[in-house]
Amino acid sequence: MEIHESAEDYLEKILMLKQQNGTVRSIDIATLMGYSKPSISIAMKHLREDGYIVMDKDNLISLTDKGSRIAERIYFRHRTLRDFLVMLGVSEHIADRDACKMEHDMSDESFEKLRDYLEKVMAAEGGYSDSQSNQTA
Repeated sequence: MEIHESAEDYLEKILMLKQQNGTVRSIDIATLMGYSKPSISIAMKHLREDGYIVMDKDNLISLTDKGSRIAERIYFRHRTLRDFLVMLGVSEHIADRDACKMEHDMSDESFEKLRDYLEKVMAAEGGYSDSQSNQTA
C-alpha cells in the first residue's frame, strides 16, 4: 500500500515531537503543523486505521513499527537534504523548507547518490559522521 505525502509528514512530525517531548498528543501536532485540532483528529484516525500509530487511553500517540520505519526514513532524508542545501550555502530556514518538499519526491537512487556524495565531501573536510548514515532510503 502506498502512503501519501501528508501521512509521511504526520509520521515525521510525530517522531520529531516524541524525540523532543517524550510524548505526543494531537494538539502538539496541530500546533507544530498549524492545522486545526479536528483536521489532526481525522488524520490520526486514518493513521491508526492503517496501522501506523496507536493511541493509549490518555490519547497519547505512539508510532507502530510500521509507522516508525516510515517516519525515520523521511526524517533521515529531510536532515540529509537540509544539510546538503546548507552546505551549498542555502540559509537554514530555506533549506529546511525545501528539504521538506524534496524528501517525498526524490527517487531512492538520486537520494542515495546525493547522500554518498555528501558523505565523501564531509569526510574529506574533516569527518561527516551521521550515526544513521548507513540507513537505507
